[in-house]
Amino acid sequence: MTVMKSVPEAAYGILLRNQCDSALDEAVEQVRNLGYAVLNSGYSDIELQAISDQFDSARERYVDAYGEAKLRSIDEYHSVRSPLTHGGGVFLNLAMNGNLLSVLKKLIPGKFILNQQNCVINPPQENYNQGAWHRDLPYQHFVSTQPIAINALFCVDDFTSENGATFVLPASHKAEAFPSAAYVRKNAVQLEAEAGSFLLLDCMLFHAGGFNRSQSVRRAVNHVYNIPYFKQQINIPNNMQGADLSPEMKEILGFDYMEPASIADYLLTREAKKY
Repeated sequence: MTVMKSVPEAAYGILLRNQCDSALDEAVEQVRNLGYAVLNSGYSDIELQAISDQFDSARERYVDAYGEAKLRSIDEYHSVRSPLTHGGGVFLNLAMNGNLLSVLKKLIPGKFILNQQNCVINPPQENYNQGAWHRDLPYQHFVSTQPIAINALFCVDDFTSENGATFVLPASHKAEAFPSAAYVRKNAVQLEAEAGSFLLLDCMLFHAGGFNRSQSVRRAVNHVYNIPYFKQQINIPNNMQGADLSPEMKEILGFDYMEPASIADYLLTREAKKY
């Protein structure tokens, strides 16, 4: 039996209070406070089916291109790297989702770029490399007053407790050290979400994929957006030269933040900033 909580609404002695006027604002507030939120992408059933179909096609081409044996030998068989550069426009559109960008603009002060986009597969009845606790800026033990990077994990399939939905440690983006085993057992939360949702995580939040006890794969497309001071996982601009992109797309994909190859190139970027 589900027990409904009766949450007090009245308050006193409060001088400052956040104001939320939309579901997007609520997601922003929760990410800031707890480090995670579930966001509706706004896609229709037809659009979700197209993403699902393109996911499977991109994965098939990827395995054909690089070889199953090689991918398994380097623990890369359950990933598809940078699908927006080779998997069709659906992945570019996913990275530019309107609801997602609206939230990112509220969470990350100033400019941000796409650091990486990867298809992720949680196989049934099998351990995989995302099933360990980690931050999406790994090996880092600092905290910041504002988010410097946000993980947006798009659910291609429903995320359930049975198929290994992501576990998070609420508010762990505010603590430098990884907590004790006892703390993890008591405080870990598993995030169930419908297909078409984004799981938004502050990249300093500790999280882990769950074990998939079902008989089917659980598919997702992971995105990391960060302030433009981090090197991209794979150089996106060099792999999308000639693509028909808007100025905003180019900025988010990192075209405006490529390292100058020479002093002359650097001086050209300085000249461009004058206009």
